[in-house]
Amino acid sequence: MLEKYEDLNEMHLDVLKEIGNIGSGNASTALSAMIGREIAIHMPSIKILGFQEAIENNGSPEDIVAAVLVRLKGEVSGMILLLVEQEFAENVLNVFFGEKDIDLLKLNENDVSALTEIGNIMGSAYVSAIAQLTGLEIGVETPSFAVDMLGAIMSVPVIEFGEVSDKLLCIDKTIEIDGVSMKSNMMLIPTVDSLSNLFGKLGVDA
Repeated sequence: MLEKYEDLNEMHLDVLKEIGNIGSGNASTALSAMIGREIAIHMPSIKILGFQEAIENNGSPEDIVAAVLVRLKGEVSGMILLLVEQEFAENVLNVFFGEKDIDLLKLNENDVSALTEIGNIMGSAYVSAIAQLTGLEIGVETPSFAVDMLGAIMSVPVIEFGEVSDKLLCIDKTIEIDGVSMKSNMMLIPTVDSLSNLFGKLGVDA
């Protein structure tokens, strides 16, 4: 039985990667319909990292980033955290509103709404992929949006899950909008019990 993230083996990671592939396909379809542009999300890489490693994987603790946080409920509990960096925000908001030279610290209400909805769609796409494969009933809470230093953003999962695990799953992928590539960083942070439940439903020895 899984007791900590470090117990995940290659088979577990392959399952999570397949969920990531299905989730990416779901997200591509939903985002394309939302913004009316061709979107491709390339096969994600999945890494198990400590919280400090996750910060270093995404930049410096002082970097200003936006984040969309989607909490999970039901038979899988935890959170999905999508980091929105400057390049990603500029490309997306340029598509939506023709905006350029975006300042993450000066986003208006429409900017926040658009980025939050994209985070919600991407998070929900992964939740849907897990539900499709396992039959588990998983809900998502209303997403929250914040702009802060990367270190401060990452303190949220540390505070909520630090006692349970000092690791998380980082899903790094490349998104293309009309052929323009940008990096997207998502962190899937289910509880270890939820992971055991997920693998059990798939018949994978946990």
